[in-house]
Amino acid sequence: MVFTWLQAAILLFFLGGIAFGAGPLLGSLLIAPKAHGGAMAETYECGVPTHGRTWVKFGINYYFYALIFLAFEVDILYLFPVAALYAKPQGLEAAAKLLVFLAVLAAAIIYFMRKGVFTWPRRIQVAPRP
Repeated sequence: MVFTWLQAAILLFFLGGIAFGAGPLLGSLLIAPKAHGGAMAETYECGVPTHGRTWVKFGINYYFYALIFLAFEVDILYLFPVAALYAKPQGLEAAAKLLVFLAVLAAAIIYFMRKGVFTWPRRIQVAPRP
């Protein structure tokens, strides 16, 4: 087998990729401070010490917001390739297709608004401690 420059470049980039991924992991093991005890075992949120229970049950509306956000974010993401495809004027057919897509999105938003999904309760009830 003859070892060519192309194979050497591929091997070099492969080893560089492994070093790029493993380097920070090994560096953190060697350089990172090792502290034990104290507040290290406590649960925290953004560096602020917690008061009371740390495991709070969120209302179902929070998850509805998250799911709806993801669904519409993915739909909006589809508009970027459409904008790239229709960078030059394509005629009325392309505009009609885009308007149908936006109409379906608008209909979904109106449907969710009428269902009351976007209304947040005034006060979130926290479950009592068992």
